[in-house]
Amino acid sequence: MNTSFPGRWIGGVTLVLGPVVFCAGFLLRYLGTTTALTPEQVVWAEKQPFAAYGEFVAYVSDPALLTLAYAVFALGALLLFPAFVALGQMVGGGLAYWGATLLVVGLFARLYFAGADQTAFQLTEALGLDQARSAVMKEYVDISYGPWRVPVWASVGQYAGSVLLAIAAWRTGLFGTARAVMVVLAGGVWMGVLKGASPGDVVVVTMLCVALVPLGVGMLRDRLPVQTGRSKVLSW
Repeated sequence: MNTSFPGRWIGGVTLVLGPVVFCAGFLLRYLGTTTALTPEQVVWAEKQPFAAYGEFVAYVSDPALLTLAYAVFALGALLLFPAFVALGQMVGGGLAYWGATLLVVGLFARLYFAGADQTAFQLTEALGLDQARSAVMKEYVDISYGPWRVPVWASVGQYAGSVLLAIAAWRTGLFGTARAVMVVLAGGVWMGVLKGASPGDVVVVTMLCVALVPLGVGMLRDRLPVQTGRSKVLSW
């Protein structure tokens, strides 16, 4: 196995920390919105066409908590970059390399969205809640899609990449069916600007921790699982 980049230590550490921090970001985004909003505001936010309306109100109500949530979320995306590269190298082969590459492209999209989130929140400091929300929502589609729609097309990489990498890992026997499905499900979580997290999102991303963390621990201990060929349909 070629581990010239990111190497055993960076790959192992990020395979452990990446999914855990990313999952913590989802959890904090869910808790941030639910704790910052009153029950009446929650009902109001659920009636709006976009989750962004509720995220704006939550930020104004508790900017420190929402900033923490969005920062941890972005940090998790950063840590997953070398983690996915390490996983692609661990699996090996063209299918895995394509999958890992597309997943990394999807992470670049997440960082663009994180910048848009931060900009939107900071506008409330300069313009106030109503004007900032009105300005952002008026241009929400163009902000979300990005220049030439590059970020929104890049976000497709997450969905396609998770499928390709999961299939490659299953074919080599590195993942059984259960863990391959976990990776695919985690690759299906939402992308975009000012999105709200749900308990279901946290559960799905927890599955990514279950799939990747043991591999990271094994890499750090220099005890990677032996690839035995195509996994059975009913396998771990």
